[in-house]
Amino acid sequence: MDMKKRSAKLEHYFLKDINPVIRLLIISDTILVGAAGLLGPIFALFIEDFIQGGDAAVAGLAAGIYLFTKSVLQIPIAHFIDRIRGEKDDFWLMFIFTILIAFIPLLYLIIDTPLQLYIVQFILGIFTAFTFPTYMALFTRHIDKEKEGTEWGIYFTLTDLTSALLAVAGGYIATTQGFPVLIIAVVIVSFIGALLLWPIRSYIRTSPRT
Repeated sequence: MDMKKRSAKLEHYFLKDINPVIRLLIISDTILVGAAGLLGPIFALFIEDFIQGGDAAVAGLAAGIYLFTKSVLQIPIAHFIDRIRGEKDDFWLMFIFTILIAFIPLLYLIIDTPLQLYIVQFILGIFTAFTFPTYMALFTRHIDKEKEGTEWGIYFTLTDLTSALLAVAGGYIATTQGFPVLIIAVVIVSFIGALLLWPIRSYIRTSPRT
């Protein structure tokens, strides 16, 4: 076995030797996951400060509602996606719901009761249930042959590193500027990440599903 050919090229880590669809998917999700990292680690503190009666129990239930909704709906939505021929519908579902998710944090600025928080988390779970399977479907179909491990590794490395860095930044912004400023920053960064999905449409327009 030629180990030299199997080794990872430096270009991989800079997304140079990757097909355009995978490159855009990775860059977009790196920004989106990073945006979530701005608020995610200190979300419980936000609940305590801005939600009436907000405490650890409310934060836990809010997280549970989001995860439960996302988990329950993902399989039927994924099954529905698999039944649709062609990738254009996959792209539009992913793009539209990613845009919607980007603006969800704005609702945190106008809610003040646990019930309102639970409703927002439920809506977020529904939207995420549409974006996750469509993203994975496109990523799986366009991943470069014989680079599957490398490209998934790059994806998780970049998203994890970005989340770590922006979690630190999120704590600093919340402390020095306040949670409203942080939430606006999350929305702006998320919207940028969502827009980076738009160029993918030109690559999948004539790409049939096999």
